[in-house]
Amino acid sequence: MSDDPQILSILTQPGSLTFPSNLPFAKDFAAAGGRVVRHSSGHLVFYGPDHRRFLATDPEGNPLHECEWSATSDGPATLLRARLKLDWGQWVGLKPGGLVNSTQLDLSKKPGWRRLCADDLRQMAAQAMQVPFEEVKFFYGDEDLVIDKLGHATIRHKKDAFYLLEDETFARAKFMACMGAMHWSRIDFLPVVELFQSLLPGTGSAAFELIRGLYDDQNQGQSQPLPLRYRGIPTYPSDAAYRLFSGFFTPHLPRGGDPLPIFMDQSRSHEVLWLPSSDPPRRYFNQARRLCITIKGETVQKVTKADDPAGLPFVKPAPNGFAPCDRRVTVTGGTLLLHHPKEIVRVPLSPTWGPIKDTVPPSQGVTRIGEGWQSVFAGQLPPVEPAQAFSAVLIYPDDDREIGELESQPFVADYLQDLIEQVPELSARVGRSATVLIDGFDAALTACLRLDAPRTHTVLYRRPAFAQKQAQFLWNQLAQTNHLDRLPHFIFLPAVGAGEEAYRQAHDILFTWTPFADFARPERLQEGSRRIATALRPGGLAFFVGPAAAQRHLATAGLTILQQTPVEQLPTFAMHRTILPTARLKPGLLLYLTTKR
Repeated sequence: MSDDPQILSILTQPGSLTFPSNLPFAKDFAAAGGRVVRHSSGHLVFYGPDHRRFLATDPEGNPLHECEWSATSDGPATLLRARLKLDWGQWVGLKPGGLVNSTQLDLSKKPGWRRLCADDLRQMAAQAMQVPFEEVKFFYGDEDLVIDKLGHATIRHKKDAFYLLEDETFARAKFMACMGAMHWSRIDFLPVVELFQSLLPGTGSAAFELIRGLYDDQNQGQSQPLPLRYRGIPTYPSDAAYRLFSGFFTPHLPRGGDPLPIFMDQSRSHEVLWLPSSDPPRRYFNQARRLCITIKGETVQKVTKADDPAGLPFVKPAPNGFAPCDRRVTVTGGTLLLHHPKEIVRVPLSPTWGPIKDTVPPSQGVTRIGEGWQSVFAGQLPPVEPAQAFSAVLIYPDDDREIGELESQPFVADYLQDLIEQVPELSARVGRSATVLIDGFDAALTACLRLDAPRTHTVLYRRPAFAQKQAQFLWNQLAQTNHLDRLPHFIFLPAVGAGEEAYRQAHDILFTWTPFADFARPERLQEGSRRIATALRPGGLAFFVGPAAAQRHLATAGLTILQQTPVEQLPTFAMHRTILPTARLKPGLLLYLTTKR
Protein backbone atom coordinates (compact mmCIF):
# COMPACT_ATOMS: atom_id res chain seq x y z
CA MET A 1 0.00 0.00 0.00
CA SER A 2 2.99 2.32 0.36
CA ASP A 3 2.69 3.46 -3.28
CA ASP A 4 -1.08 3.99 -3.05
CA PRO A 5 -1.84 7.56 -4.22
CA GLN A 6 -4.27 8.00 -1.30
CA ILE A 7 -1.52 7.14 1.16
CA LEU A 8 0.83 9.69 -0.35
CA SER A 9 -1.95 12.28 -0.40
CA ILE A 10 -2.75 11.70 3.29
CA LEU A 11 0.86 12.05 4.38
CA THR A 12 1.44 15.25 2.41
CA GLN A 13 -1.84 17.06 3.09
CA PRO A 14 -1.56 20.08 5.42
CA GLY A 15 -2.05 19.23 9.07
CA SER A 16 -1.44 15.48 8.93
CA LEU A 17 2.22 15.51 9.98
CA THR A 18 3.83 18.29 12.01
CA PHE A 19 6.42 16.60 14.24
CA PRO A 20 9.92 16.85 12.70
CA SER A 21 10.67 13.15 13.19
CA ASN A 22 7.58 12.25 11.13
CA LEU A 23 8.25 14.49 8.12
CA PRO A 24 10.54 11.95 6.35
CA PHE A 25 7.51 9.66 5.96
CA ALA A 26 5.86 12.30 3.77
CA LYS A 27 8.94 12.55 1.53
CA ASP A 28 9.45 8.83 0.93
CA PHE A 29 7.20 6.57 2.95
CA ALA A 30 8.84 3.29 1.96
CA ALA A 31 12.41 4.53 2.32
CA ALA A 32 11.62 5.84 5.81
CA GLY A 33 10.52 2.35 6.82
CA GLY A 34 6.82 3.15 7.02
CA ARG A 35 3.91 0.78 6.71
CA VAL A 36 0.16 1.28 6.87
CA VAL A 37 -2.66 -0.94 8.09
CA ARG A 38 -6.25 -0.49 6.93
CA HIS A 39 -8.76 -1.77 9.49
CA SER A 40 -12.09 -3.39 8.66
CA SER A 41 -13.78 -0.05 9.38
CA GLY A 42 -11.62 1.57 6.71
CA HIS A 43 -9.56 3.53 9.23
CA LEU A 44 -5.84 3.79 8.52
CA VAL A 45 -2.96 3.51 10.98
CA PHE A 46 0.58 4.42 9.90
CA TYR A 47 3.61 2.86 11.61
CA GLY A 48 7.30 3.62 11.60
CA PRO A 49 10.15 1.08 11.46
CA ASP A 50 9.94 0.69 15.26
CA HIS A 51 6.34 -0.58 14.85
CA ARG A 52 4.99 2.45 16.71
CA ARG A 53 2.03 4.30 15.21
CA PHE A 54 2.73 7.87 14.19
CA LEU A 55 -0.58 8.71 12.48
CA ALA A 56 -4.18 7.49 12.47
CA THR A 57 -6.89 8.69 10.07
CA ASP A 58 -10.48 7.97 9.13
CA PRO A 59 -11.14 6.11 5.83
CA GLU A 60 -10.99 9.34 3.81
CA GLY A 61 -7.64 10.33 5.30
CA ASN A 62 -8.80 12.91 7.82
CA PRO A 63 -6.25 12.79 10.66
CA LEU A 64 -7.35 11.66 14.12
CA HIS A 65 -4.04 11.77 15.99
CA GLU A 66 -0.32 12.10 15.39
CA CYS A 67 2.40 10.71 17.69
CA GLU A 68 6.05 11.61 18.12
CA TRP A 69 8.32 8.88 19.52
CA SER A 70 11.88 9.02 20.79
CA ALA A 71 14.52 7.17 18.83
CA THR A 72 16.41 4.82 21.14
CA SER A 73 18.78 2.01 20.33
CA ASP A 74 18.94 0.36 23.76
CA GLY A 75 15.31 0.26 24.88
CA PRO A 76 11.68 0.73 23.92
CA ALA A 77 10.68 3.94 22.22
CA THR A 78 8.93 6.45 24.45
CA LEU A 79 6.09 8.77 23.51
CA LEU A 80 7.31 12.37 23.43
CA ARG A 81 4.18 14.19 22.28
CA ALA A 82 0.86 13.58 20.59
CA ARG A 83 -1.67 15.74 18.79
CA LEU A 84 -5.38 14.89 18.95
CA LYS A 85 -7.99 16.28 16.57
CA LEU A 86 -11.31 17.07 18.21
CA ASP A 87 -14.71 16.57 16.60
CA TRP A 88 -15.05 20.28 15.76
CA GLY A 89 -11.61 20.58 14.17
CA GLN A 90 -9.56 22.01 17.04
CA TRP A 91 -6.28 20.27 17.84
CA VAL A 92 -5.12 19.58 21.38
CA GLY A 93 -1.74 18.34 22.53
CA LEU A 94 -0.65 15.65 24.95
CA LYS A 95 2.82 15.66 26.50
CA PRO A 96 3.90 12.81 28.79
CA GLY A 97 5.45 14.23 31.93
CA GLY A 98 4.47 17.72 30.84
CA LEU A 99 3.61 18.76 34.39
CA VAL A 100 6.06 18.08 37.21
CA ASN A 101 5.43 19.15 40.80
CA SER A 102 8.37 18.96 43.20
CA THR A 103 8.37 18.81 46.99
CA GLN A 104 11.49 19.55 49.04
CA LEU A 105 12.09 17.93 52.44
CA ASP A 106 14.92 18.60 54.87
CA LEU A 107 15.79 15.21 56.37
CA SER A 108 19.19 16.24 57.68
CA LYS A 109 17.95 16.38 61.28
CA LYS A 110 16.23 13.00 61.06
CA PRO A 111 18.30 10.33 62.85
CA GLY A 112 19.78 7.87 60.41
CA TRP A 113 18.83 9.87 57.33
CA ARG A 114 21.90 8.60 55.47
CA ARG A 115 20.39 5.11 55.48
CA LEU A 116 17.11 6.25 53.91
CA CYS A 117 16.34 4.91 50.46
CA ALA A 118 13.65 5.53 47.84
CA ASP A 119 11.24 3.08 49.47
CA ASP A 120 11.53 4.96 52.76
CA LEU A 121 10.47 8.14 50.99
CA ARG A 122 7.63 6.25 49.35
CA GLN A 123 6.48 5.05 52.76
CA MET A 124 6.51 8.64 54.06
CA ALA A 125 4.52 9.79 51.03
CA ALA A 126 2.01 6.95 51.44
CA GLN A 127 1.40 7.89 55.06
CA ALA A 128 1.10 11.60 54.27
CA MET A 129 -1.34 11.05 51.40
CA GLN A 130 -3.14 8.12 53.09
CA VAL A 131 -2.80 5.86 50.08
CA PRO A 132 -1.36 2.34 49.81
CA PHE A 133 2.40 2.03 49.51
CA GLU A 134 1.94 0.05 46.28
CA GLU A 135 0.21 3.01 44.62
CA VAL A 136 3.06 5.35 45.52
CA LYS A 137 5.58 2.84 44.20
CA PHE A 138 3.57 2.54 40.97
CA PHE A 139 3.63 6.28 40.24
CA TYR A 140 6.99 7.33 41.76
CA GLY A 141 10.10 5.84 40.19
CA ASP A 142 13.52 5.91 41.82
CA GLU A 143 14.44 8.89 39.64
CA ASP A 144 11.55 10.82 41.25
CA LEU A 145 12.86 10.29 44.80
CA VAL A 146 16.32 11.72 45.41
CA ILE A 147 18.25 12.53 48.61
CA ASP A 148 21.36 14.66 48.19
CA LYS A 149 24.50 14.44 50.32
CA LEU A 150 23.22 17.18 52.66
CA GLY A 151 20.04 15.32 53.53
CA HIS A 152 17.71 17.33 51.32
CA ALA A 153 15.10 15.14 49.63
CA THR A 154 13.36 16.00 46.37
CA ILE A 155 10.11 14.24 45.51
CA ARG A 156 8.85 14.78 41.98
CA HIS A 157 5.32 13.94 40.88
CA LYS A 158 5.09 13.69 37.09
CA LYS A 159 1.79 14.02 35.26
CA ASP A 160 0.88 13.95 31.60
CA ALA A 161 -0.38 17.33 30.40
CA PHE A 162 -3.03 18.37 27.88
CA TYR A 163 -2.61 21.56 25.86
CA LEU A 164 -4.71 23.75 23.62
CA LEU A 165 -2.78 24.04 20.34
CA GLU A 166 -3.65 27.46 18.98
CA ASP A 167 -2.03 26.90 15.57
CA GLU A 168 -2.39 23.08 15.49
CA THR A 169 1.18 22.66 16.74
CA PHE A 170 3.03 22.94 20.04
CA ALA A 171 4.50 26.28 18.94
CA ARG A 172 1.61 28.05 20.69
CA ALA A 173 0.48 25.60 23.34
CA LYS A 174 -1.62 26.52 26.39
CA PHE A 175 -1.84 24.16 29.34
CA MET A 176 -5.38 22.81 29.92
CA ALA A 177 -5.38 19.84 32.30
CA CYS A 178 -3.37 16.85 33.43
CA MET A 179 -3.70 13.17 34.23
CA GLY A 180 -1.71 10.41 35.88
CA ALA A 181 1.54 9.71 34.04
CA MET A 182 0.77 6.85 31.66
CA HIS A 183 3.21 4.11 30.69
CA TRP A 184 2.77 4.79 26.99
CA SER A 185 5.13 2.07 25.82
CA ARG A 186 3.06 -0.48 27.71
CA ILE A 187 -0.36 0.84 28.73
CA ASP A 188 -1.26 -0.86 32.01
CA PHE A 189 -3.84 1.33 33.78
CA LEU A 190 -6.61 3.88 33.24
CA PRO A 191 -5.69 7.38 34.47
CA VAL A 192 -7.26 10.01 36.69
CA VAL A 193 -7.82 13.32 34.88
CA GLU A 194 -7.45 16.51 36.93
CA LEU A 195 -8.88 19.90 35.96
CA PHE A 196 -11.19 17.95 33.65
CA GLN A 197 -13.60 20.90 33.40
CA SER A 198 -10.85 22.79 31.58
CA LEU A 199 -10.74 20.21 28.80
CA LEU A 200 -12.18 21.30 25.48
CA PRO A 201 -15.26 19.26 24.54
CA GLY A 202 -14.31 15.93 23.01
CA THR A 203 -10.79 15.81 24.48
CA GLY A 204 -11.57 12.83 26.71
CA SER A 205 -12.90 10.64 23.91
CA ALA A 206 -10.07 11.68 21.56
CA ALA A 207 -7.51 10.80 24.24
CA PHE A 208 -9.09 7.41 24.81
CA GLU A 209 -9.18 6.83 21.07
CA LEU A 210 -5.38 7.14 21.22
CA ILE A 211 -5.10 5.07 24.41
CA ARG A 212 -7.20 2.25 22.95
CA GLY A 213 -5.27 2.36 19.68
CA LEU A 214 -1.89 2.05 21.40
CA TYR A 215 -3.28 -0.61 23.73
CA ASP A 216 -4.40 -2.67 20.74
CA ASP A 217 -1.01 -2.26 19.08
CA GLN A 218 0.75 -3.46 22.23
CA ASN A 219 -1.56 -6.44 22.82
CA GLN A 220 -1.59 -7.68 19.24
CA GLY A 221 -0.63 -11.34 19.12
CA GLN A 222 -1.11 -11.83 22.87
CA SER A 223 -3.18 -14.80 24.01
CA GLN A 224 -4.93 -12.58 26.57
CA PRO A 225 -5.16 -8.78 26.54
CA LEU A 226 -3.78 -7.05 29.60
CA PRO A 227 -6.55 -6.17 32.13
CA LEU A 228 -6.48 -2.53 33.20
CA ARG A 229 -7.44 -0.90 36.48
CA TYR A 230 -8.37 2.68 37.34
CA ARG A 231 -5.43 4.06 39.33
CA GLY A 232 -4.43 7.42 40.75
CA ILE A 233 -3.34 9.28 43.89
CA PRO A 234 -6.17 9.56 44.67
CA THR A 235 -8.85 8.35 42.27
CA TYR A 236 -11.99 10.38 41.56
CA PRO A 237 -14.60 7.90 40.33
CA SER A 238 -17.61 9.46 38.62
CA ASP A 239 -20.44 8.55 36.29
CA ALA A 240 -18.75 10.53 33.51
CA ALA A 241 -15.47 8.62 33.92
CA TYR A 242 -17.34 5.30 33.95
CA ARG A 243 -19.19 6.18 30.73
CA LEU A 244 -15.99 7.29 29.01
CA PHE A 245 -14.07 4.17 30.02
CA SER A 246 -17.02 1.93 29.06
CA GLY A 247 -16.98 3.22 25.51
CA PHE A 248 -13.53 1.76 24.87
CA PHE A 249 -13.21 -0.95 27.53
CA THR A 250 -15.64 -3.33 29.21
CA PRO A 251 -15.79 -3.40 33.03
CA HIS A 252 -15.66 -6.72 34.89
CA LEU A 253 -15.56 -7.87 38.49
CA PRO A 254 -13.46 -10.98 39.17
CA ARG A 255 -16.37 -12.53 41.08
CA GLY A 256 -19.11 -11.19 38.84
CA GLY A 257 -21.83 -8.67 39.61
CA ASP A 258 -22.53 -5.06 38.68
CA PRO A 259 -19.21 -3.19 38.48
CA LEU A 260 -20.70 0.33 38.63
CA PRO A 261 -21.32 0.51 42.41
CA ILE A 262 -17.84 -0.87 43.07
CA PHE A 263 -16.27 1.62 40.66
CA MET A 264 -18.10 4.53 42.31
CA ASP A 265 -16.67 3.55 45.72
CA GLN A 266 -13.34 5.40 45.80
CA SER A 267 -11.79 2.81 48.10
CA ARG A 268 -12.75 -0.03 45.74
CA SER A 269 -12.73 1.46 42.23
CA HIS A 270 -9.42 -0.28 41.53
CA GLU A 271 -11.13 -3.68 41.90
CA VAL A 272 -12.89 -3.27 38.55
CA LEU A 273 -11.01 -4.87 35.65
CA TRP A 274 -11.26 -3.22 32.24
CA LEU A 275 -10.85 -5.33 29.12
CA PRO A 276 -11.04 -4.11 25.50
CA SER A 277 -14.57 -3.75 24.16
CA SER A 278 -15.26 -5.50 20.87
CA ASP A 279 -16.57 -2.34 19.19
CA PRO A 280 -14.90 0.86 20.43
CA PRO A 281 -16.22 4.16 19.05
CA ARG A 282 -14.89 5.18 15.67
CA ARG A 283 -14.98 8.65 14.15
CA TYR A 284 -15.64 9.81 10.59
CA PHE A 285 -15.23 13.37 9.33
CA ASN A 286 -17.35 14.86 6.54
CA GLN A 287 -15.44 17.97 5.54
CA ALA A 288 -18.04 19.16 3.01
CA ARG A 289 -20.73 19.36 5.69
CA ARG A 290 -18.27 20.12 8.52
CA LEU A 291 -19.50 17.10 10.45
CA CYS A 292 -17.87 14.52 12.69
CA ILE A 293 -19.85 11.32 13.20
CA THR A 294 -19.08 8.93 16.06
CA ILE A 295 -20.33 5.36 15.60
CA LYS A 296 -20.16 2.39 17.96
CA GLY A 297 -21.02 -0.94 16.40
CA GLU A 298 -23.89 -0.10 14.06
CA THR A 299 -25.26 2.77 16.15
CA VAL A 300 -24.59 6.47 15.72
CA GLN A 301 -23.56 7.85 19.11
CA LYS A 302 -22.84 11.50 18.36
CA VAL A 303 -22.67 14.06 15.57
CA THR A 304 -20.82 17.36 15.87
CA LYS A 305 -21.25 20.29 13.46
CA ALA A 306 -18.13 22.43 13.51
CA ASP A 307 -20.08 25.48 12.32
CA ASP A 308 -22.79 25.23 15.00
CA PRO A 309 -22.91 28.41 17.14
CA ALA A 310 -24.47 26.42 20.00
CA GLY A 311 -21.16 24.59 20.48
CA LEU A 312 -22.98 21.34 21.29
CA PRO A 313 -23.12 17.91 19.66
CA PHE A 314 -26.21 15.92 18.73
CA VAL A 315 -26.24 12.69 20.73
CA LYS A 316 -28.03 9.39 20.91
CA PRO A 317 -30.85 9.83 23.46
CA ALA A 318 -30.57 8.04 26.80
CA PRO A 319 -33.00 5.16 27.47
CA ASN A 320 -35.34 7.65 29.16
CA GLY A 321 -35.28 9.85 26.05
CA PHE A 322 -33.10 12.61 27.51
CA ALA A 323 -30.50 14.37 25.37
CA PRO A 324 -28.59 17.46 26.54
CA CYS A 325 -30.40 20.59 25.38
CA ASP A 326 -32.79 18.31 23.48
CA ARG A 327 -30.29 17.86 20.64
CA ARG A 328 -30.76 14.31 19.43
CA VAL A 329 -29.39 12.25 16.57
CA THR A 330 -31.44 9.42 15.08
CA VAL A 331 -31.25 7.29 11.94
CA THR A 332 -34.25 6.42 9.79
CA GLY A 333 -34.27 4.83 6.35
CA GLY A 334 -30.69 5.61 5.43
CA THR A 335 -30.83 9.19 6.66
CA LEU A 336 -29.13 10.82 9.62
CA LEU A 337 -31.54 13.12 11.46
CA LEU A 338 -30.18 15.94 13.62
CA HIS A 339 -33.00 17.11 15.88
CA HIS A 340 -32.98 20.72 17.03
CA PRO A 341 -35.85 21.74 19.31
CA LYS A 342 -37.42 23.59 16.37
CA GLU A 343 -36.07 21.86 13.26
CA ILE A 344 -34.57 18.67 11.86
CA VAL A 345 -31.47 18.57 9.64
CA ARG A 346 -31.26 15.57 7.31
CA VAL A 347 -27.93 14.11 6.21
CA PRO A 348 -27.66 11.05 3.93
CA LEU A 349 -25.63 8.18 5.36
CA SER A 350 -22.28 7.52 3.74
CA PRO A 351 -21.27 3.99 2.68
CA THR A 352 -17.87 4.82 4.19
CA TRP A 353 -19.42 4.66 7.66
CA GLY A 354 -20.37 0.99 7.34
CA PRO A 355 -23.74 -0.59 8.17
CA ILE A 356 -25.87 1.55 10.48
CA LYS A 357 -29.11 0.48 12.14
CA ASP A 358 -32.22 2.60 12.35
CA THR A 359 -32.75 4.16 15.75
CA VAL A 360 -34.92 2.27 18.21
CA PRO A 361 -37.22 4.76 19.99
CA PRO A 362 -36.37 5.19 23.69
CA SER A 363 -38.54 3.45 26.25
CA GLN A 364 -39.96 6.82 27.24
CA GLY A 365 -39.70 10.37 26.06
CA VAL A 366 -38.84 13.51 27.96
CA THR A 367 -41.85 15.74 28.44
CA ARG A 368 -40.70 19.14 27.30
CA ILE A 369 -42.38 22.12 28.89
CA GLY A 370 -41.60 25.64 27.74
CA GLU A 371 -38.86 26.78 25.41
CA GLY A 372 -35.28 25.72 24.82
CA TRP A 373 -32.24 27.12 26.59
CA GLN A 374 -32.21 30.10 24.22
CA SER A 375 -35.41 31.45 25.80
CA VAL A 376 -33.57 32.69 28.92
CA PHE A 377 -32.05 35.43 26.76
CA ALA A 378 -35.52 36.95 26.28
CA GLY A 379 -35.27 37.15 22.51
CA GLN A 380 -31.80 38.72 22.64
CA LEU A 381 -29.60 35.66 22.04
CA PRO A 382 -26.08 37.07 21.82
CA PRO A 383 -24.08 36.32 18.67
CA VAL A 384 -21.42 33.69 19.39
CA GLU A 385 -18.97 32.30 16.86
CA PRO A 386 -18.88 28.46 16.73
CA ALA A 387 -15.21 28.31 17.74
CA GLN A 388 -15.94 30.55 20.74
CA ALA A 389 -18.88 28.39 21.76
CA PHE A 390 -16.92 25.14 21.63
CA SER A 391 -13.89 26.63 23.37
CA ALA A 392 -15.72 28.29 26.29
CA VAL A 393 -13.65 26.57 28.98
CA LEU A 394 -11.42 27.98 31.69
CA ILE A 395 -7.68 27.76 31.02
CA TYR A 396 -5.40 27.97 34.08
CA PRO A 397 -1.67 28.72 33.92
CA ASP A 398 0.61 25.87 35.00
CA ASP A 399 3.10 28.30 36.55
CA ASP A 400 2.92 31.33 38.87
CA ARG A 401 1.29 33.69 36.38
CA GLU A 402 -1.75 35.43 37.83
CA ILE A 403 -5.03 33.58 37.27
CA GLY A 404 -7.48 35.54 35.13
CA GLU A 405 -10.82 37.01 36.13
CA LEU A 406 -13.07 34.37 34.57
CA GLU A 407 -10.89 31.57 35.86
CA SER A 408 -11.08 32.96 39.41
CA GLN A 409 -14.88 32.92 39.57
CA PRO A 410 -15.48 29.18 40.23
CA PHE A 411 -13.37 29.31 43.39
CA VAL A 412 -15.90 31.73 44.87
CA ALA A 413 -19.10 30.32 43.37
CA ASP A 414 -18.33 26.70 44.29
CA TYR A 415 -17.37 27.75 47.81
CA LEU A 416 -20.59 29.70 48.25
CA GLN A 417 -22.63 26.79 46.95
CA ASP A 418 -21.11 24.53 49.61
CA LEU A 419 -21.35 27.20 52.31
CA ILE A 420 -25.05 27.83 51.74
CA GLU A 421 -25.77 24.10 51.86
CA GLN A 422 -23.71 23.53 55.01
CA VAL A 423 -24.70 26.55 57.16
CA PRO A 424 -28.34 26.17 58.28
CA GLU A 425 -28.92 29.90 58.82
CA LEU A 426 -27.62 30.79 55.36
CA SER A 427 -29.53 27.94 53.80
CA ALA A 428 -32.75 29.11 55.45
CA ARG A 429 -32.31 32.75 54.39
CA VAL A 430 -31.50 31.82 50.82
CA GLY A 431 -34.37 29.33 50.83
CA ARG A 432 -36.84 32.10 51.72
CA SER A 433 -35.66 34.32 48.88
CA ALA A 434 -37.95 35.11 45.96
CA THR A 435 -35.63 37.13 43.72
CA VAL A 436 -31.92 36.71 42.97
CA LEU A 437 -29.59 38.97 40.99
CA ILE A 438 -26.31 37.55 39.66
CA ASP A 439 -23.84 39.99 38.15
CA GLY A 440 -20.48 39.05 36.68
CA PHE A 441 -20.20 35.33 37.43
CA ASP A 442 -20.22 34.39 33.74
CA ALA A 443 -17.98 31.34 34.19
CA ALA A 444 -19.80 29.94 37.24
CA LEU A 445 -23.42 31.01 36.98
CA THR A 446 -24.99 27.63 37.66
CA ALA A 447 -23.26 27.39 41.05
CA CYS A 448 -25.07 30.60 42.05
CA LEU A 449 -28.52 29.50 40.87
CA ARG A 450 -30.89 28.17 43.50
CA LEU A 451 -33.04 25.46 41.92
CA ASP A 452 -34.73 24.02 45.03
CA ALA A 453 -37.89 26.09 44.49
CA PRO A 454 -39.36 28.51 41.94
CA ARG A 455 -37.78 31.96 42.26
CA THR A 456 -36.86 34.74 39.87
CA HIS A 457 -33.23 34.90 38.75
CA THR A 458 -31.82 37.84 36.81
CA VAL A 459 -28.37 37.23 35.34
CA LEU A 460 -26.16 40.02 34.00
CA TYR A 461 -23.42 38.71 31.71
CA ARG A 462 -20.41 40.20 29.93
CA ARG A 463 -19.02 37.22 28.00
CA PRO A 464 -21.68 35.75 25.72
CA ALA A 465 -19.98 32.41 24.98
CA PHE A 466 -19.74 31.56 28.67
CA ALA A 467 -23.24 32.84 29.42
CA GLN A 468 -24.58 30.65 26.63
CA LYS A 469 -22.81 27.62 28.04
CA GLN A 470 -24.21 28.31 31.50
CA ALA A 471 -27.72 28.64 30.05
CA GLN A 472 -27.29 25.21 28.48
CA PHE A 473 -26.20 23.74 31.83
CA LEU A 474 -29.27 25.29 33.44
CA TRP A 475 -31.63 23.80 30.85
CA ASN A 476 -30.14 20.35 31.37
CA GLN A 477 -30.48 20.56 35.15
CA LEU A 478 -34.12 21.59 34.93
CA ALA A 479 -34.91 18.98 32.28
CA GLN A 480 -33.37 16.13 34.26
CA THR A 481 -35.39 17.07 37.35
CA ASN A 482 -38.62 17.62 35.36
CA HIS A 483 -38.68 21.32 36.23
CA LEU A 484 -38.53 22.92 32.78
CA ASP A 485 -41.70 24.77 33.74
CA ARG A 486 -39.42 26.98 35.87
CA LEU A 487 -37.32 28.14 32.92
CA PRO A 488 -39.36 31.37 32.46
CA HIS A 489 -38.19 32.43 35.94
CA PHE A 490 -34.63 32.89 34.58
CA ILE A 491 -33.58 35.82 32.44
CA PHE A 492 -30.08 36.50 31.09
CA LEU A 493 -29.34 40.11 30.11
CA PRO A 494 -26.20 41.91 28.88
CA ALA A 495 -24.64 43.82 31.77
CA VAL A 496 -23.91 46.72 29.45
CA GLY A 497 -27.30 48.15 28.67
CA ALA A 498 -29.47 46.22 31.13
CA GLY A 499 -27.42 46.55 34.31
CA GLU A 500 -28.83 49.86 35.52
CA GLU A 501 -32.44 48.70 35.28
CA ALA A 502 -31.66 45.37 36.97
CA TYR A 503 -30.14 47.16 39.97
CA ARG A 504 -33.16 49.45 40.25
CA GLN A 505 -35.28 46.39 41.07
CA ALA A 506 -35.39 44.96 44.61
CA HIS A 507 -33.76 41.57 45.23
CA ASP A 508 -33.41 39.24 48.21
CA ILE A 509 -30.03 37.79 47.21
CA LEU A 510 -27.20 39.34 45.19
CA PHE A 511 -24.07 37.74 43.77
CA THR A 512 -21.85 40.55 42.48
CA TRP A 513 -18.37 40.28 40.96
CA THR A 514 -16.35 43.46 40.58
CA PRO A 515 -14.46 43.51 37.25
CA PHE A 516 -10.70 43.48 37.80
CA ALA A 517 -10.48 46.62 35.68
CA ASP A 518 -12.43 48.50 38.38
CA PHE A 519 -10.25 47.49 41.35
CA ALA A 520 -8.11 50.63 41.15
CA ARG A 521 -11.01 52.98 40.35
CA PRO A 522 -12.53 54.34 43.60
CA GLU A 523 -15.44 55.94 41.78
CA ARG A 524 -16.43 52.57 40.29
CA LEU A 525 -16.19 50.86 43.69
CA GLN A 526 -18.32 53.58 45.24
CA GLU A 527 -20.93 53.31 42.49
CA GLY A 528 -20.97 49.51 42.73
CA SER A 529 -21.53 49.62 46.48
CA ARG A 530 -24.33 52.14 46.08
CA ARG A 531 -26.06 49.99 43.48
CA ILE A 532 -25.89 46.94 45.75
CA ALA A 533 -27.40 48.89 48.63
CA THR A 534 -30.18 50.15 46.37
CA ALA A 535 -31.01 46.71 44.95
CA LEU A 536 -30.84 44.72 48.19
CA ARG A 537 -34.00 44.40 50.24
CA PRO A 538 -33.70 44.93 54.03
CA GLY A 539 -32.59 41.65 55.55
CA GLY A 540 -31.27 40.41 52.21
CA LEU A 541 -27.80 39.00 51.56
CA ALA A 542 -25.20 40.19 49.09
CA PHE A 543 -22.17 38.07 48.21
CA PHE A 544 -19.70 40.60 46.83
CA VAL A 545 -16.24 40.00 45.35
CA GLY A 546 -13.87 42.94 45.16
CA PRO A 547 -10.68 44.51 46.55
CA ALA A 548 -9.91 45.52 50.13
CA ALA A 549 -10.59 49.14 49.16
CA ALA A 550 -14.27 48.27 48.67
CA GLN A 551 -14.79 47.76 52.40
CA ARG A 552 -15.28 51.43 53.27
CA HIS A 553 -17.52 52.00 50.24
CA LEU A 554 -19.79 49.13 51.28
CA ALA A 555 -20.06 50.57 54.80
CA THR A 556 -20.69 54.10 53.52
CA ALA A 557 -23.51 52.76 51.33
CA GLY A 558 -25.25 51.38 54.42
CA LEU A 559 -24.28 47.74 54.11
CA THR A 560 -23.15 45.65 57.07
CA ILE A 561 -20.21 43.34 56.41
CA LEU A 562 -20.87 40.03 58.14
CA GLN A 563 -17.72 38.35 56.89
CA GLN A 564 -14.81 38.98 54.57
CA THR A 565 -12.42 36.30 53.38
CA PRO A 566 -9.44 36.38 51.03
CA VAL A 567 -10.29 34.17 48.05
CA GLU A 568 -6.82 32.63 48.25
CA GLN A 569 -7.84 31.18 51.65
CA LEU A 570 -10.95 29.42 50.33
CA PRO A 571 -10.83 25.60 50.36
CA THR A 572 -11.75 25.53 46.68
CA PHE A 573 -8.55 27.39 45.80
CA ALA A 574 -6.55 25.22 48.20
CA MET A 575 -7.79 22.18 46.28
CA HIS A 576 -6.69 23.80 43.02
CA ARG A 577 -3.21 24.31 44.45
CA THR A 578 -2.88 20.60 45.21
CA ILE A 579 -2.81 20.21 41.41
CA LEU A 580 -0.96 23.42 40.50
CA PRO A 581 1.04 24.39 43.63
CA THR A 582 2.34 27.68 42.22
CA ALA A 583 -1.13 28.97 41.28
CA ARG A 584 -1.59 32.65 42.13
CA LEU A 585 -4.73 34.80 42.30
CA LYS A 586 -5.04 38.55 41.85
CA PRO A 587 -3.61 40.14 45.03
CA GLY A 588 -6.23 41.46 47.42
CA LEU A 589 -9.15 39.51 45.96
CA LEU A 590 -11.77 39.33 48.74
CA LEU A 591 -15.18 37.76 49.23
CA TYR A 592 -17.60 39.85 51.31
CA LEU A 593 -20.83 38.60 52.87
CA THR A 594 -22.99 41.66 53.48
CA THR A 595 -26.55 42.51 54.48
CA LYS A 596 -28.78 45.56 54.72
CA ARG A 597 -30.41 46.14 58.09
